[in-house]
Amino acid sequence: MLAKRKMKSKDLADAIGITVANLSILKTGKAKAVRFSTLAAICKELDCQPGDILEYRAEGQ
Repeated sequence: MLAKRKMKSKDLADAIGITVANLSILKTGKAKAVRFSTLAAICKELDCQPGDILEYRAEGQ
C-alpha cells in the first residue's frame, strides 16, 4: 500500500506517530500484536481497509 500511495515508510511513521523501527516490525510481520488505534491510523493515512494490509498466517508458516 505504501508503494501504491507513493509514500515512504518514514512519512507514514511520522504521520501516524510511531517510530520507523516499529513500522518496520509491523511491515516484516515480526510484531506479536498491533494496537487497533495504530491499525486505524495506518488505514486512515493509506486510505485502505485492514484486509488490504494484513494477512493471516498460521503459526509455523
